[in-house]
This record gives sequence, structure tokens and C-alpha cells, in this order.
Amino acid sequence: MNATHRLQDVRPSPIAGRWYPADPLRLARSVDDYLERASIPPLNGQLIGVLAPHAGHRYSGPIAGYAFKAVRGLSVDVVALVGPSHYPYSAPVVATAHDAYETPLGLVPVDRAALTTLQRTLPLHMVRTDPEHSLEIELPFLQRVLGEFRLIPLALVDQSYAFAQQVGHALAELLAGQKALLVASSDLSHFYPQNIARRLDQTVLDAVARFDPAEVIAVEEKGIGFACGRGAIAAVMIAARQLGADTAQVVGYATSGDVTGDTSQVVGYGAALFYQHDSGQADA
Repeated sequence: MNATHRLQDVRPSPIAGRWYPADPLRLARSVDDYLERASIPPLNGQLIGVLAPHAGHRYSGPIAGYAFKAVRGLSVDVVALVGPSHYPYSAPVVATAHDAYETPLGLVPVDRAALTTLQRTLPLHMVRTDPEHSLEIELPFLQRVLGEFRLIPLALVDQSYAFAQQVGHALAELLAGQKALLVASSDLSHFYPQNIARRLDQTVLDAVARFDPAEVIAVEEKGIGFACGRGAIAAVMIAARQLGADTAQVVGYATSGDVTGDTSQVVGYGAALFYQHDSGQADA
């Protein structure tokens, strides 16, 4: 029996059957379909991190497919998954107190040793049976493209740039030398008309493409762009840079209006890759 199946302290999914299919075959097929339909340019370098959206799969799954398509074929032992907390915990960052996450595709073991190490430098609080979706929603994609891996799940309450720096540096120091992947989970603007949303979202994605984590935070402070997981994006960008990434590439964008046809109030979704460009090869 696989070691993950022997874990007893499992976080039950609060969103399976609502945010994504509860039936494992249907879920696997839908995720695989999102991945197959996504078309990304050849990656000329080593992938270190991705940005993916975290709405229900019906809405954001097609864009998530662009991010996770690039992860296929990677040899990864541990995934640091950073998203926003949609719940007002008193601590600036929370992680699960359980030993594994459960999805219909199986169990994902939590890297408890890594969380213990992070607690030495981060004010990290452990919670049980949390309702947070921003982390779990990415797991079926990771399960389909990676198979088995250990998970470091972090949900940020404090999304300031100063705290994003603290989290990013701590993750980079922890993951140095490991076969690791960073994942930032964030949607973009919420509930603006489509034409306004696209303008706001482009401002954020431009900051991402410039590999400027400070600007990802600043555009929200200026009121010219919005991302619910801005701190998570910045933290992953900071960690990716410290781990050797020198290039950011936006590979997908859409809104909920592109799915539903209702463009009066939409949510924006973006996908991006953070990687170390291979200067020894000609660009495709």
C-alpha cells in the first residue's frame, strides 16, 4: 500500500462536488481535458514556479491548464503552494494541521517537516478542517501532472509586500537544492464589467511579466489593478527569483464572462510561468 494511503489524519475536502467534480473519473477527465486544450510555447529553460487561478474548475480550469501544462514531465518531490486566505485568521499565514489533503484523486501528503522548519522564521499558525479553497483547487491539476509529491500549503492573511518578502525568502532558503515547484494561487479582479476587468487585469499581468513582485502589490494600492492573491504572487516571484528564475511569461488569460457569456460582472484569471532562461539554446 502506498504510504499516503496509510495516513490517518486527513483534511476532508470541503469543495469536492461543488468547485470541481467529486467523481474521480470525471475529475481526472476534466483536468486532462483542460491540460490538452491548453497550448503554450516551448519553455526554453528550467521551470521554477507558476501562477494559476483558483475559482471553480468550470470557470478557471481552462486557464489553470495553461499553467500546469508546463509542469508535465517535471521531476518534483515537493510543491510549495501559496494562496490567499479568504478567512480572517489572527495569524498572518496559516497552514493545515492535518497530515494530508484529500481530493477524489487520492491523498496528498503534507510536508510536516518543512512546515516545522518554516515556523522557525515565519509566524505560521496551523489550522484544522479549514474551508479554504485557494489551495485545494490546484491539487487535482498537480496530481494529474506530477503524480506523487509532498505539499507545503501556505494561505496568506497578510498580503503586504513586506510579508511577501519574508515568505518568499523563507521558501527559497527551505527549497534550495530540492526538486521543488512553487505555485502561486490567485484570481485577478472581481465583479467589474468585462472591459474594465480586462484593463485592471492587464495591469497586474504586466507587472508579473516584468517580474516585478513589488509592483504586483503596488498596483492594488494605487487602485489600478487587483489580484486577490497578490501577496501569494509576490511571495512566489520572490522565492522563484532567489532560486534562479530570471524570466516571467504570461501564458493565459480569460474572465468568467468568457465562460458564462455574462460580461456585466466578471472575475479575471491569469496563468504565468517563472523560469530560468537557458541562454545556451536558441529561442524557439
